[in-house]
Amino acid sequence: MGSPGKVYLIDTNVILRYLLDDHETYSPKSKAFMLQVSHGKRKIEIPAVVVVECVYVMEKYYGIPRTEIVGSISAVLNFSGIANSDRSEILKALLAYENSNTDIVDCILAAQSSPEKPVISFDKDLEKLKAETETL
Repeated sequence: MGSPGKVYLIDTNVILRYLLDDHETYSPKSKAFMLQVSHGKRKIEIPAVVVVECVYVMEKYYGIPRTEIVGSISAVLNFSGIANSDRSEILKALLAYENSNTDIVDCILAAQSSPEKPVISFDKDLEKLKAETETL
């Protein structure tokens, strides 16, 4: 399926089929691939937008509790083959999402913010998340 130097970008449907084990054809393929990722035999990057979509689908469509969503996605992000440079920010955002009533997008923005990269928003949830912000 490719050279060892490749880093694959993973789509939401692969993550969901792996986590939910709900498709006769795709879930076994996802599980086999993700097993290789868990052992570092394949390298993947999970873009933040894919994490957001996974959270929304799991929460809104499947009704999965936040704690379970965060545990599942965090476990994947801790696989040996994860190549995300933003892994720590995504994990921080997931924890904030689990422990608040805040939208995952705001949690990611807060986790990625810094004095050199403040968030511009009218959303008061960012203050609750202790994001670095500036006002217009």
